[in-house]
Amino acid sequence: MNKTIWYVTKYFSPKTATSPGGRGWFLVDEMRRAGYQVVVVSSDSNNLVDLPVLHDRVTVEVTDGVKLVWLKTMKYSVAKSARRILSWFHFEWNLFWLNKRELERPDVVIISSLSLLTIVNGLLLKLKYKCRLVFEVRDIWPLTIVEEGGFSNGNLFVRGLSWLERLAYRKSDAIVGTMPNLAAHVRNELGRDRPVFCVPMGVSQEHLSDVAELPPEYAESYLSSDKFKVVHAGTIGITNALDVFFAAAQAMREHADVEFVIVGDGALKQSYQQQYGSLPNLVFAPKVPRNMVQSVLAKGDLLYFSVHDSKVWDYGQSLNKVIDYMLAAKPVVASYNGYPSMIDESGCGVFVPANNVDAVVGAVLEMKAKSEQERSAMGARGREWLLQNRSYTKLANDYLQILFQGDAK
Repeated sequence: MNKTIWYVTKYFSPKTATSPGGRGWFLVDEMRRAGYQVVVVSSDSNNLVDLPVLHDRVTVEVTDGVKLVWLKTMKYSVAKSARRILSWFHFEWNLFWLNKRELERPDVVIISSLSLLTIVNGLLLKLKYKCRLVFEVRDIWPLTIVEEGGFSNGNLFVRGLSWLERLAYRKSDAIVGTMPNLAAHVRNELGRDRPVFCVPMGVSQEHLSDVAELPPEYAESYLSSDKFKVVHAGTIGITNALDVFFAAAQAMREHADVEFVIVGDGALKQSYQQQYGSLPNLVFAPKVPRNMVQSVLAKGDLLYFSVHDSKVWDYGQSLNKVIDYMLAAKPVVASYNGYPSMIDESGCGVFVPANNVDAVVGAVLEMKAKSEQERSAMGARGREWLLQNRSYTKLANDYLQILFQGDAK
C-alpha cells in the first residue's frame, strides 16, 4: 500500500481557477504524481492568496488527487497584530480537535512554519501515529521579527517562540529549510550540529506554460521607451528595502538613456510616488496578474531586487522574485548582504552591498556598458540553471528521499 504524507501548515497556497498554486502545492502535487497519498491540513486565514470561502468548521475537498482539509480560522488584516497571534492559537485548537479518524493514517507528517505553534500538534501526531516528523522552515522565526520587526530578544513572546523553535529542531526526525544555510542557524540555536536539508523554491510547468501577453495599452504606457530599463516587479512595502532603488534613480536622473521602472503595488507606493514621482527617469507601473509578470520582465534590460541588511540573510534566501527573474533570462543586480544564492551559482547577475546607493549605480552602469549579447548570455545562464536544478519534479523527489530516507513506497 502506498505511504501517506500529511503536510500541515497554517498558510498554504492551493491550485485554484485563478492561481497555479505556491511552492507547497507544487511539491505535494509532484509527490502525489510519484504515487504517494497526500493530505494537506491548512487554514482559510491567509489573506494573500485565493482560498475557498468556508461555511463549516472543517471543509474537505480533493484537487487533482490531493486531499485538502481546510479549518475555518479567525481572520486578520494587519500582520503585526494581536489578532494574528490569536489566529495562530485558533488554528491549533481546531487542528487538535480535528476528527483525524476520517483521514488516511500518516507515515510522515510535515509541519511547515509559520506558525511555530503547530510543532506541538506535530509532536502529538508523531506520538499518536508512531510516524516520522519533519519540520519545514520557510521563514526563520523569531529571528525575522527581531531583525526586521522591531522586537527584542527579551520580549516574552519572542522568548516563547525561541523555545518552540528549539523544541522543533530537537524533536523532529528531519529539518528542511527553503534557505541553503539553515544548518548554521540550527547549530547556533542548539549548540550542536543536526542534519538539515534544503528544498528551496522552484519552477513548475505552470510557470512555463501560463504566460500571458500584456495589454497593448499597458505596454505602450509604461514599457515602450527605448531606454535601458532597470525593472523591479513585486510588492512595494517595508520589507522590500526599496529606498536604495529610488535613491539610485534620483542619483542617475541626468542619465537620459537609463530608466527605472517599478511594477506593483503596496503600502509604500503612494509615499514613494509623492517623494520621487517627479523624476524624469522613473516610471510607476500598475500591478499585473501573475501570468503577465514574465511579459513585464521581458521588457527590461536589468532586473533588480533588494533586502534589508539583516542577519536573516546570513542563512541564505529562496525568494519567488528571484525565480521569476531568472526564468525571464535577464541579468540581475541584487542589493543583498548574505549567504550566496543561485544567482552566484548560475552566474546570471551580481550582488552589491545592501543599502549602498553608489554600488547600485555602479552596477547599473557596468551592466549597461556590456553588449546586448553579453547581457543575453548572462540572463540565459540563469534560466538554464533554474530549469536544470529547480524543477519541482526534482525538488519533490529530493524531498521524498528525506521523508522516507530512501525507503520505497
